[in-house]
Amino acid sequence: MKVEKLTTNRVKFTFEVTPHEFDHGLDHAFEHVQKDVEIKGFRKGHVPRNIYETKFGVESLYEDALNHVLHHKYHEAQNHPDYEIVGQPEVDVDFTKIKRGEVFEVSLIAPVKPEVTLGAYKGLEVKAIKTNVTASEVNAEIKNLLTANSELTPKDGPIELGDTAIFDFEGFLDGVPFEGGKAENHSLEIGSNQFIPGFEEQMVGLKSGDEKDLNVTFPEQYQAANLAGKPVVFKIKLHEVKAKAAVELNDEFVKSLNKENVTTVEELKASTKKELEDKKKSEAEATITEQVMTQVLANASMDIPEEMIADEIKHAKEQVEQQAKQYGIEMDMFLQLSGVDKDTFEAQIKVESEQRVKTTLVIEAIAKAEGFTATPEELVAKYDELALKYNMPVDEIKKYIPESALQNDVVLNKAYKFVLDSAVRK
Repeated sequence: MKVEKLTTNRVKFTFEVTPHEFDHGLDHAFEHVQKDVEIKGFRKGHVPRNIYETKFGVESLYEDALNHVLHHKYHEAQNHPDYEIVGQPEVDVDFTKIKRGEVFEVSLIAPVKPEVTLGAYKGLEVKAIKTNVTASEVNAEIKNLLTANSELTPKDGPIELGDTAIFDFEGFLDGVPFEGGKAENHSLEIGSNQFIPGFEEQMVGLKSGDEKDLNVTFPEQYQAANLAGKPVVFKIKLHEVKAKAAVELNDEFVKSLNKENVTTVEELKASTKKELEDKKKSEAEATITEQVMTQVLANASMDIPEEMIADEIKHAKEQVEQQAKQYGIEMDMFLQLSGVDKDTFEAQIKVESEQRVKTTLVIEAIAKAEGFTATPEELVAKYDELALKYNMPVDEIKKYIPESALQNDVVLNKAYKFVLDSAVRK
């Protein structure tokens, strides 16, 4: 096998095909077509080889024969120590030069994992983020908890922000009712911004039994194209107003929450503070990680084959399609409910996929540069962790996750952690 590097991400593998190899391929090709061949005087599937070649020519078998030969040659290319093929190769062969009984050459031009030129990735400066939690933040969180656990009771007075309205509504566009714009006994918390801008605000002050026409305009980016940016009228009839009954903060309320090891108001405050601190720390780490990796990727250079990005895009789309299937809806409806049009979705998927591929390539390059490896003890610990997570025996886990994949995962995590730990927070 001869190897020629064409670009930073494309390699040409050239093989010699011997007469014996090609004859074997021709045998395979004839077996493949024989079952469907019909020639007068012979039963279908029983045409002799010499009769077939006389009528159709041995050349008619060349393409299928070559594919059979290349199937084996491709494995040779895949096992090359210096290049990792990352997509379907292109076959380069001149059929006019193929002579039965003679040696000929055939090439595979394949996309390969690109070389990565690393820039600075150690000791990168990032902005430190404060994660301290104040007493006012704790009190606000507990206030939200009290509100969430409050009960709704009927109210005689007018609607105020925070009240819940029970009402009928029907929407009209140019005086004509539009699809999806009607409901009866709908429950809505006023001020929750569940409806389009202006709708809830115009309900403030109404009392049970009131009727009103609400003039509103759908947002320009609304998912239903026939309504986007259009002024409409919603006719509403208010049946009932409900207000949230205040809940007193005491030990009895705290116990009703059934939080582990939290039974008093003071314990609730301490628990809430810790939860907020953990949340802030998690968010801070995510932000710092983004800052660090943005610099690392900007400092590195590589020429990623289109095939790698296309594969990642395909995988990402399949995951979203699977989510839609779990909800029992079509992909278009899933995107509509997510507030994303198809073009925006395609653009987002492409950007995110490119970012993931680039990140993986750079982290792999850093792991190689730093000489990270996975020890047998680390692999055992990782398998034990997965077995516990999925409640499966380790031997069963190994059937789904080979040691090579786990080893790669451990090494990449080491490199990732190394880069983040070395960052200087200022």
